[in-house]
Amino acid sequence: MQVHVADHPLIKHKLTYLRDERTDSPTFRRLAEELVTLLAYEATREVRTEPFPIRTPVAETTGVKLANPKPVIVPILRAGLGMLEGMVRLLPSAEVGFLGMVRDEETLEVSAYANRLPETLRGRQVFVVDPMLATGHTLVMAFEFLRDLGADDITAVCLLAAPEGIQNVQEAVKDIGIPVTLVVGSVDERLDERGYIVPGLGDAGDRLYGVV
Repeated sequence: MQVHVADHPLIKHKLTYLRDERTDSPTFRRLAEELVTLLAYEATREVRTEPFPIRTPVAETTGVKLANPKPVIVPILRAGLGMLEGMVRLLPSAEVGFLGMVRDEETLEVSAYANRLPETLRGRQVFVVDPMLATGHTLVMAFEFLRDLGADDITAVCLLAAPEGIQNVQEAVKDIGIPVTLVVGSVDERLDERGYIVPGLGDAGDRLYGVV
């Protein structure tokens, strides 16, 4: 698995305000969207393209366009929805699927409760968006689910990651059998006893949408 930690002053700036407990939900959503757009530039470096002949006002030339079939963006519900617009802004022609995953706060076990995805992802590059890579169990389960639908290339985009989570995902993807790339804005210190990233930014879903 390739791991890319995006090192850019604007990313660090926006993460600082995302972490601040005084940042309200509307501001948090805007900052998350802006941050994802920055991370998306890194995540799409290897997006598949094909030649595309055009004529400029001066001459004929050949450029590139996104190859078919188009990539698929998959936010992990519910917090991943806060990252969707930032990805779609950069990949407006991509299709969007949804995958609902929930973690038991006591056992930390993950289960899927909903999906809205194409019947097959064969030949599709898939971009999974989820704000927090904590234990890594959610991402691993998502990867396995997408692989079983035929995905052959997966890139995950996360705002923050814990070292323990990255290690868990690296071990698990050895058995998945397809290329996986992880793009994160920061690797934080550790997980606490509740499975939260430290220093982290709290519960991303609650901070995006409020407590429900």
